[in-house]
Amino acid sequence: MANAAIAWLGVAGVLTLELLDGYGSLGFDPEPGLYGVRPPGWPGALGRLEDAVSYFTLWSNVMCAVAMTLVARRPRTDAFWTWALRLSALLMITITAIVYAVVLAPTITLRGWSLVTNPWQHIVVPVVTVLVWLIWGPRGRLAWRHVPGALVVPLVWVAFMLVRGAIDGTYPYGFTNVAAHGYPTVLAIIGGVLAFGLVLGAAFVLLDALLARVQRGVQGR
Repeated sequence: MANAAIAWLGVAGVLTLELLDGYGSLGFDPEPGLYGVRPPGWPGALGRLEDAVSYFTLWSNVMCAVAMTLVARRPRTDAFWTWALRLSALLMITITAIVYAVVLAPTITLRGWSLVTNPWQHIVVPVVTVLVWLIWGPRGRLAWRHVPGALVVPLVWVAFMLVRGAIDGTYPYGFTNVAAHGYPTVLAIIGGVLAFGLVLGAAFVLLDALLARVQRGVQGR
């Protein structure tokens, strides 16, 4: 349950800071066509919340919080969506950490509250989530049938992000900025990330099966 609490705390912190304009003094000018251009103070509160809940980072952190809450409450359940969401949380938060480290972190300067919330959502939650799964499991729950289900939420986010962008002309990340790069390039990049998600999902299923065999071997001694 601690994993879920850490993820929920990060989500609540980001949304509260956005509502109260806690990031407003950062002096950060976003790239044209990206989220972040909102009036300061209360006039821009709803717009800032709309931007915050549109980032893949927040979706992946919410997925970790929801999935770990479900698992903590019913660790022995065989419900398909509990474990599909668990796998989805693992691959989404891993993608979040990798994309942040490789693509986003080198291009941003953290100030103010972002020094806390940014690494919390991009480093702390991913590390805790993967370590909790590696150490605790529960083992033998992930299966190949969960892999397609694990991609449902990422695909919903892609559709939501592109539809919103088509309506208001803004996007969450530079590599998803259709206005700057065009649909073919953006869709190719997203397709590559989704393919990597499939590979991650398969890797987690295989590793879960391996760890389950090791666990059974240790318990059988």
